[in-house]
Amino acid sequence: MIHESDLLDKLDGLPKEHYSGKVFRATRRSLDPLLTSRSGGRWMPSGAAAVLYTSLQREGALAEISFHWSQWNPRPSKTAALHTLEVVTDRTLKLVRTDLHALGVSDANYQKVNPHRTQQIGAAIEFLGCDGLIAPSARWDCDNLILFADSANFGGSLQPVSSEEVDWIQWAEKKGLLQDNELG
Repeated sequence: MIHESDLLDKLDGLPKEHYSGKVFRATRRSLDPLLTSRSGGRWMPSGAAAVLYTSLQREGALAEISFHWSQWNPRPSKTAALHTLEVVTDRTLKLVRTDLHALGVSDANYQKVNPHRTQQIGAAIEFLGCDGLIAPSARWDCDNLILFADSANFGGSLQPVSSEEVDWIQWAEKKGLLQDNELG
């Protein structure tokens, strides 16, 4: 993948930080919570680097899976697994909304699924050798931590702490993210 030199310069000029703490990941019950993906998403084009999407808040992880599963037809009715993970990163770039605007990401575009510009940004951050990206969630008022598996040492830096089953439909309805007529 060829990266815009101007984008690389802007991102390289931003501070990188160490992150240590708990993050949350919602998955289907049978999925290994540490399994990375190359299928693409908000911060990485399909087929590029392996990523692991997590949230700094429990509700952020549930909002993400609720949004995506509510788009499926038929909608999954099984409970989701909500995992708490302990993570340590060494070189994580943090973007706030003003950074996103400066990098060419509008608020309206940020709400879309897999916007091209955020994928370019994520791929460039991974190319610069960062092991993670902290960015605002598009689905909840919190930050998400996106881990770049090809740059990170997952051996001792990412460990499952706990898992619980969550009725994602009930949670999403309670939070006003689903309407009763969408569940039919």
